[in-house]
Amino acid sequence: MEYIMKQIKMEYSMTHKLLSGLAILCFATTASADVTVNGLFADHMVLQREMPVAVYGKADPGEKVSVAFAGQEKSVITDKVGCWSVKLDALKTSTNSATLTVSGKNKVTINDVVVGDVWVCSGQSNMEFLLGHCGRPDDVKDANFPLLRQFDVPSNYAGRIQTDVKGNWVNCTLQTAGNFTAVGYYFARKIHSETGIPIGLIRSVASGRSIEPFCSADGLASISELAGNKAKLDVSGEPEIGPCSWHCMYNGMIHPLVNFRIKGALFYQGETNGSEEDGYYHKMRALIGGWRKAWNQGDFPFYFVQLPNYSNPDNKPEGGDGWAKTRMGQFKALSIPNTGMAVAIELANVGNPGDVHPQNKRDVGERLALWALAKNYGKKDLVYSGPLYKGIKVEGSKIRVVFDSVGSGLTVATKKGYDPVVKEPQGKLQKFAIAGEDKKWVWADAVIEGKTVVVSSPAVPKPVAVRYAYSINPDGCNLYNNEGLPASPFRTDAW
Repeated sequence: MEYIMKQIKMEYSMTHKLLSGLAILCFATTASADVTVNGLFADHMVLQREMPVAVYGKADPGEKVSVAFAGQEKSVITDKVGCWSVKLDALKTSTNSATLTVSGKNKVTINDVVVGDVWVCSGQSNMEFLLGHCGRPDDVKDANFPLLRQFDVPSNYAGRIQTDVKGNWVNCTLQTAGNFTAVGYYFARKIHSETGIPIGLIRSVASGRSIEPFCSADGLASISELAGNKAKLDVSGEPEIGPCSWHCMYNGMIHPLVNFRIKGALFYQGETNGSEEDGYYHKMRALIGGWRKAWNQGDFPFYFVQLPNYSNPDNKPEGGDGWAKTRMGQFKALSIPNTGMAVAIELANVGNPGDVHPQNKRDVGERLALWALAKNYGKKDLVYSGPLYKGIKVEGSKIRVVFDSVGSGLTVATKKGYDPVVKEPQGKLQKFAIAGEDKKWVWADAVIEGKTVVVSSPAVPKPVAVRYAYSINPDGCNLYNNEGLPASPFRTDAW
């Protein structure tokens, strides 16, 4: 195994060095051509604030190219294949519409440019899901936010790494808002409303895809637990099968973005992976690590959505069906540095939990925004997560469950659709199960004591493990903190 991993890493190290040696991975011809910019540089764009920003494209080999923006003007000579990249000094936040010009033998003018934060919005169909489909027509009618902009990456499943992308930046107006990613829109609206900072969303989604196509080859190769997939990491870059299953979406729809400076990434995926736990966790490690390596801007923020309840309610105390395992894999991914998770366990469509596309993307986007506001926008006293399992203490016939992110305290509460969370201080906690060493699960009595939950059952005199909301649809799970954020499902055992 160790030898195989060394070979994988050696192959991809060589490939990475070869590609990174081409400053911006620009494969230009030597034929005479006008100066062009990468497709991400277009009217209405958002440039990332507070860090050096590269502007890049193609021209004739040996041509002088100049870039002017916000009082800066810098020049470079294109390399032998016609690639050029100019790095602007860190830019200050700006809500004023400005012009960026690129000059060589010809001149390219990019209008209505603002400086703010850029977030990549990726995943499968629930990230693709449009604001106009959320059943919130008033939100669309009120969506006049010209400083929120979106760039749509066209669908492109590629066997080989791509470096350019075609598309347009669109301002958020009453006419365009319905076509914004709903999760991204609600995230951006909350951030912008509380900070005034322009927000750019780059939507790069692949409906119905598992996590593997979103991962880079480098990322997959870096995880020893995925070493058995060596055959799928062919450095030739050719797809393994017709609809390629490994890193094809990354090649065509993520890699073209990696030279563009961003604030961070939002990710909503997992439905197609079904019932993976540790496997999904390791693939999240591959995904996040691979993206961060490719962008080469440190451990940028990576916030993701835990899968919501789905399908018919499961009333078996042991649970463990379907997405329950994937949610645990997502929970474990919180151990990856600078990540955050929006819990969505109660957000299935009221009356139709079998719809894989819950309409309520507002709470999803705003829960993601809480992580960003607390971690990236200086809101130090903000409670940004619901209760997260931390550990247990066996106390005779009872087990005390300890949580992180309890806020000002734990409570029993319910939520229906878009309605606010309703506290039920006299209510009874649901969906806690307990087991002894015989591994026989029963429904448990669970009581809030301070910032912990004490779980017990007369049927289990010597308990060793607890599970909470550990099923594909734990309908009725009702543990929240006082700030109205739900607890993540969890299990304490590894059975």
